[in-house]
Amino acid sequence: MAWERNVVIKSQPEIEIMQAAGRINALALKAVREAIRPGVSTAVLDKIAETVIRDHEAIPAFLGYPGPTPYPGTINACLNEEMVHGLPSARTVKEGDLVSIDCGTIYQGFVADSAFSVGVGEVSKEVKQLLEVTEKSLEIGISKMLAGNRVGDVSAAIQEYVESFGYHVPREYTGHGVGRTMHEGPQVPNYGLPGRGMVLRPGLTIALEPMVLVGTPRTKVLSDQWTVVSIDGSHTAHYEHSVAVTEGKPLILTQV
Repeated sequence: MAWERNVVIKSQPEIEIMQAAGRINALALKAVREAIRPGVSTAVLDKIAETVIRDHEAIPAFLGYPGPTPYPGTINACLNEEMVHGLPSARTVKEGDLVSIDCGTIYQGFVADSAFSVGVGEVSKEVKQLLEVTEKSLEIGISKMLAGNRVGDVSAAIQEYVESFGYHVPREYTGHGVGRTMHEGPQVPNYGLPGRGMVLRPGLTIALEPMVLVGTPRTKVLSDQWTVVSIDGSHTAHYEHSVAVTEGKPLILTQV
């Protein structure tokens, strides 16, 4: 994995810039979350995020990101069985939908990356539980991001919690280091074994992002070449924060 050769330890001034980038990203996601309601299109949500980012003299990190085709939006906008990389479009959100929004911001040369999932209006008990478990799994993963722990300690904690509810984590999509580029080392899967993998050191910054699927860990990519869905059409959820390893407690970078 090429990412493992691209592990970059950040200085305190660099982490402070990443906190500023993270705050802008959090403000963009906050504005999007407040706008989610039945009838709103994901294209409108995309424009809201872009406006907030540019109003803070920052740049959308996802827009134009290289892939099968250059990514066309500021956010990933996913509905229900869509897990990640959903393209913003004219389609509208409906009552009962599960919406997942991922967003990235570049500020003074550093990237912030975070995501959330939310139910629209009245949702089923099953969707509520999926949202709660996915968000809690992120909290549990972050709590393991302590200097001296290993990547596997973080990964295993997420997997154990998610699978205790009968849910699944994908194998092909993972968390990752983040900094001057969107994807740095190390790769941080949402599954693994305690005590394995790279040792976490102060100054390491990671975008930790549990993705949780109800029916299966298997996924497929749609014909748009970006959108990733659960292969059985069951619900998925996604939460993410960019986090710095410190001498003490983990520092969440992507919050207001």
